[in-house]
Amino acid sequence: MLTENRIEEILRQSGALLEGHFILTSGRHASRYMQCAKILQYPNFTQEIVGHLKHGFAGDDVDMVIAPAVGGIVLGYELARQMGVQSLFTERENGVMKLRRGFEIPVGAKVLVAEDVVTTGGSVREVIEVAKAAGAVIVGVALLVDRSGGTIDFGVKKVAAYRTAIPSYESDDCPLCKDGAMPAIKPGSRFIK
Repeated sequence: MLTENRIEEILRQSGALLEGHFILTSGRHASRYMQCAKILQYPNFTQEIVGHLKHGFAGDDVDMVIAPAVGGIVLGYELARQMGVQSLFTERENGVMKLRRGFEIPVGAKVLVAEDVVTTGGSVREVIEVAKAAGAVIVGVALLVDRSGGTIDFGVKKVAAYRTAIPSYESDDCPLCKDGAMPAIKPGSRFIK
């Protein structure tokens, strides 16, 4: 099992924790951003963190892992690989999250949802709805980083490798916007087409 100190060391070594003025996937603003792709570019870090995450679902009899594109794909794939199960991902088509590429979830399949980082959990909730609509049973949610500090609730078991409470603001309440010293940038992947 990884310690919190080791996970923080991985965050620093990979350059995953960014400081500045960011527009999050949710549209909220923050002074810190977790760019989990920086961790996922290193197979050794990814394998180590996923090895830690999978223990949270030992004995849950998972049939498949499903993740939202783009951020969750690598994490979901590695989690499925280590668990010895199938890996799928969802994508947005015309703004709606769905299974594409011929992916199918059998009715009754026990599904684990994987995501790299959550703030409000919007993408995870969309993936859960896609899986439920296919007749899946949601076993839980595996997260690399939970930015809510552990407060986010999906109504199922949730395991996060790292929890942090990074304050975020609506754009009209953002102190960084009011200061005007630093323009906001949007490093996320939600609107990749």
